[in-house]
Amino acid sequence: MRTLARRSRGAGPLALVATLLGLLLLLAPAASAAGGLDDAASALKQGRVYVDPAMTSRFSQSQADALTEKINKADKPIFVAIVPADSAYGAQTVFKDLRTKVGIDGAYAIWRGDQFAAKADRGAMSQGSAERIAGAAFRSHNGDIAATVNDFVDSAAPQTKGTGVNHTTSIAWVVIPVVLLALAGAGVFLLFRRAKKRKEEQARAELEQLRRVVDEDITAFGEELDRLDFNPAAADADDTQRTDYTHALDSYEKAKRLMDEAKRPDDVKPVTEALEDGRFALATLAARREKRPVPERRPPCFFDPRHGPSVKDADWAPAGGAARTVPVCQSDADRLATGLDPAIRTVETEHGPQPYWNAGPAYAPWVGGYFGGFGGGGLLPGLLVGTMLGSMISSPAYAAAPMMDHGYQDQYEGGDFTGADFNSSDFSGGFSDGGGFGGGDFGGGGDFGGGDW
Repeated sequence: MRTLARRSRGAGPLALVATLLGLLLLLAPAASAAGGLDDAASALKQGRVYVDPAMTSRFSQSQADALTEKINKADKPIFVAIVPADSAYGAQTVFKDLRTKVGIDGAYAIWRGDQFAAKADRGAMSQGSAERIAGAAFRSHNGDIAATVNDFVDSAAPQTKGTGVNHTTSIAWVVIPVVLLALAGAGVFLLFRRAKKRKEEQARAELEQLRRVVDEDITAFGEELDRLDFNPAAADADDTQRTDYTHALDSYEKAKRLMDEAKRPDDVKPVTEALEDGRFALATLAARREKRPVPERRPPCFFDPRHGPSVKDADWAPAGGAARTVPVCQSDADRLATGLDPAIRTVETEHGPQPYWNAGPAYAPWVGGYFGGFGGGGLLPGLLVGTMLGSMISSPAYAAAPMMDHGYQDQYEGGDFTGADFNSSDFSGGFSDGGGFGGGDFGGGGDFGGGDW
C-alpha cells in the first residue's frame, strides 16, 4: 500500500518532472559512460549501475545490464559503481563525491580497483548495515566482481527502505531549452516540497506512535500517586516531605500538559524528563518517610523507566550481543541475580512487540528524556550499543548537536531527491591506499545483526 501511495503522489506535476529528467538523461547509456565522477553520477541516476571503461574487461556490459535489471525489479534506491583505483575516484572521497553528484538518498556500493565497500543514507538503510553486507559479499567471492555485487544487491534489497527512482525516457523529441530550464526549476521545487510534506506526515505518525507509549507512562505515574499513602496535613509530615510530594504532583501535571501541547516527536523529550524527575521525587519522599538516607540521583531502570530510579548497576547481555553495564531497579537486579530475564518494556511495532530500543529511531526523544541528562549525555551510547537507537546516537553527526536534532523525522527517505543536502558522516571514510578488502573500511562499529539484537 505504501508503494502505491508514493506512486500516486508522483502523478500529475511530478510525472512532468519525470519526463523532463528522462529527456535530460536520454543520451546517457544505461550502465556505463566515458569515465569520471560526472559520467558515473549521470549513469547512476538513470540506470543504477555504472562501469568505468577501464573496468569493462572485468565486468561486462551484459553483466551491468543484468544487474541494472535486478535493481530495477527490486525497486530499491541501490547504486553500484565499478571503477579503477585511480585519482579520478579518490580513495577517501569517492563515496561523498559520488553521493553529492547523484543527489538521491540510497545505498551506494563501489568496487574500486580490487576493493569493495558500501555506505548508505540512514533514510535508506540502518547505519553500518551496508558496510556489513558489502564485507560479507566480498569475503564470499574471492575477487569475483559480478558475484560480489550481485550478492550485495540480493542481500541489501530487502533491508533498503524507500523505492527506486524511475525516469521516463521514451520521448523522441526535444523541448525548447528555455522551457526545459523552467520545468527543471519547477521540478526541483516540487520534489523538495514533496519531501518536506512526507517528513511532516511521518513526524505526525511518529508522534501518534509515541503518544500511546507516553500516555501509558503518564497513567502509570498517576496510579503511583493515587496509591501513595501520604497526607501532607498529617502530624508526622514535615516540610521536606511536603516539598517532595508537591514536586511529584507538579511533575505529573507538567507531563500531562506538555504531552497535550506536543506538536512533533521532539516535544516528547521534556515530557519524559518531567516523569523521570517526578519519580525521583517519590523515591526521595519514600526515603524520608522511612527514615532512610535520601537516595542519590540515578538514571531510571534501563529495562523499563516506569520501574523508577535505578538502585545499582548490573552487567547484562542480550542474546547474541555484547555485555554492557546498565542501571537497574531492585526488582530487575534480583531477577538477574537468580538467572531470570528482566522485565523489559516492549512497544508495538509493525513486526509485533519489540523492546523499546529496537522499535525504531522514533523513540529517540522518549529515551532521551529519561536517560539523556545523566553522564553528561554520554550514558546512552554505552547502554544502547548494537541497537537501532544506539547506531543513531553514536554517530558523529548525532553527537555534534543536541540529541533530538537528528531524529528520523528530520531525514529523507530512500529514493528521495536531496541534492547535496545529506548527512556527510554517513559517507565518511573510503578505501585504503593499498591492499584489498578491509583497510579499515568495514565493520559494524559495535553493532550486532544489522542493528537488531
